[in-house]
Amino acid sequence: MYTFLQYYWWAVVSLLGALLVFLLFVQGGNSMLFCIGKTDQSRKLMINSTGRKWEYTFTTLVTFGGAFFASFPLFYSTSFGGAYWLWMIILFTFVLQAVSYEFHDKLGNLLGKRTYESFLVINGTIAPILLGGAVATFFTGSDFYINKNNISDTMMPVISQWGNSGHGLDALLNPWNVILGIAVFFLVRILGALYFINNIDDEEVVTRSRKALLWNTVLFLVFFLTFVIRTLFADGYAVHTDGTVYMEPYKYFTNLLAMPIVLILFLLGVVGVLFGILRSYFSTTFDKGIWFAGTGTVLTVWALFLLVGYHGTSYYPSCTNLQSSLTIQNSCSSFFTLNVMMWVSFLVPFVLVYIFYVWRKLNSHKIGGEEGKTEDMY
Repeated sequence: MYTFLQYYWWAVVSLLGALLVFLLFVQGGNSMLFCIGKTDQSRKLMINSTGRKWEYTFTTLVTFGGAFFASFPLFYSTSFGGAYWLWMIILFTFVLQAVSYEFHDKLGNLLGKRTYESFLVINGTIAPILLGGAVATFFTGSDFYINKNNISDTMMPVISQWGNSGHGLDALLNPWNVILGIAVFFLVRILGALYFINNIDDEEVVTRSRKALLWNTVLFLVFFLTFVIRTLFADGYAVHTDGTVYMEPYKYFTNLLAMPIVLILFLLGVVGVLFGILRSYFSTTFDKGIWFAGTGTVLTVWALFLLVGYHGTSYYPSCTNLQSSLTIQNSCSSFFTLNVMMWVSFLVPFVLVYIFYVWRKLNSHKIGGEEGKTEDMY
């Protein structure tokens, strides 16, 4: 039963992470404010559009972190406690986003609309790249070491410690982390463009959004496929039955073949993303691409998380000390905690139904040109 709960909660946390990547379409859309929005009215339409959904992204980010803390506390203390500069910058950009939505159109604001629009672009650029880089460390490893015996040290009961003064920013020194970060950046820009096509009734914005799909898709595929191909054929962090971590050739490729359900999720996700993009680009009347590409994004990212956590794999490997690497077995909460949380998790479908209901109400009609002239629509 304990093993089941460990696997169950990794699946739940992974799904939350996948939903977070999809909801980053808000950041992706904001990153293109000055690319698609060539007039004040166009930018106002775009900000009103993403402004109706930004709370979902931030709430999911907090929920993702909270679920990780409750189910796998050793990861939380290691990553969020050790790589704190990386996470602090990410959270700071989200603060800039919240401030921008609040004060963008307030009369008498000190900084001016263009400054707040720039804040949205900063959040839309930096947050996806850094979050993608953080996810990439699940495959490439991080610089930390763990000594559980330190829990008995009354002077300094610190179990996990970071191995350098970069505290997370060192992840950007690994080119493969940067490559996935850039891939996520272009992916969320694609999702943002698809969302504008679905949500905005303005010919100029929709036309520019369709045009943006092409080059963002090409760049996304270049970076994403480069990372995936390299990862599948690189050595991976495998775990013996006794908990010993070792390097295994083609580990993630082996995992993919050994778990056909994960392989199916991955392939369905890729097909969904490509279908949503291509249909939206070639059909001027099709505006539902966000749902196909969004669902595909969730399935693809979920499969990648399952790939790195299941089948005897270390989901958070240590480059400093291989045996400090985290697995779902050595980093999870107690049986009691996971069991209680499992019953609480059964409420999640009701929350999802509520979110779906509110989303439908907010999207009952598209945002048109007149709404771009009004204030505080979001």
